[in-house]
Amino acid sequence: MVENPPPASKPESALPAAITPALLGWYDRHARDLPWRRQPGSGRADPYRVWLSEIMLQQTTVEAVKPYYARFLAAWPDIGALAAAEDGAVLAAWAGLGYYARARNLLACARQVAGAGGRFPGTEAGLRALPGIGAYTAAAIAAIAFGARAAVIDGNVERVMARLLALETPLPTAKPTIRAALEPLVPADRPGDFAQAMMDLGATLCTPRAPACGRCPLAFACRAGRGADPAGFPRKAPRGPRPVRHGIAYLCRDAAGRVLLGTRPARGLLGGMAEIPNSGWAPGAPPAAVPPLAAHWQRHPAGISHVFTHFELRLAIETARVGRVAPPPGLRWVAAEALDAEPLPTLFRKVIAATG
Repeated sequence: MVENPPPASKPESALPAAITPALLGWYDRHARDLPWRRQPGSGRADPYRVWLSEIMLQQTTVEAVKPYYARFLAAWPDIGALAAAEDGAVLAAWAGLGYYARARNLLACARQVAGAGGRFPGTEAGLRALPGIGAYTAAAIAAIAFGARAAVIDGNVERVMARLLALETPLPTAKPTIRAALEPLVPADRPGDFAQAMMDLGATLCTPRAPACGRCPLAFACRAGRGADPAGFPRKAPRGPRPVRHGIAYLCRDAAGRVLLGTRPARGLLGGMAEIPNSGWAPGAPPAAVPPLAAHWQRHPAGISHVFTHFELRLAIETARVGRVAPPPGLRWVAAEALDAEPLPTLFRKVIAATG
């Protein structure tokens, strides 16, 4: 007699299908009111607004993005207007949001879309072919603006899923497991709402520290919540110390109080942005450098520190005052009251602020 084989067990990453209606029901009641978002269940959002907000939200908080988003929409209300904008105007409007390659890619993407008729592609593959749009952003635009059944995975979603699964595998190694568990949960009829609901849950209840498990609509399915330390998920691989680079910034003002500025190369870190003339940045001691013009330079007692994604920069500051002299080649004098209109990154605004 041949025995029937035992039923196949569900994969470790399988989660109950009841998660989807529970999450959407919670979202219908508790969705955040965000400037770029439509109300739950009210249909697809404008692709331009979704794209603009998602690019701005990369590595940036919602509260920081809101005023920038409003200013961009006021200045460039559609893809055609943004595509026709001057590079310097867009970079100046972006100043302070950081990760300035996003602003350059924003312009490149706008011009490519405008040149192709002004309509964004409606698929993840088509969106990923555009400048500055990676896997997450493509999935978010496809789901929210086009109703595609895409699995949208950002840091909030990773945290929620890692806790639901009680994943011992640290990020980023756990990403394929998270995707495999999330994809079956995405509903065909409301993929955009589901994506935003997952992000809202991570941002408001399933927070990095002190998650509000007692109010979570998915507590019934959360494996970490049944344990003693849900805040211990997701697991993270140990990180080494952040490398440190050093440099010297040369802050020069003339008799009219104007500040000497240059422009960084178009490619590379802070590409195309305005800058205080500087020595460049290197590990160890600041690289040997020559000040941008002859003057009585003095070391300012305050230096500044600025953290980039992959290293920390420590800048010493040399200051000088000169009379009304012509700027050296490649540099320019900018009136103090005009600095806000310059595409000057936070790094160099710190230099100016440190010297009073």
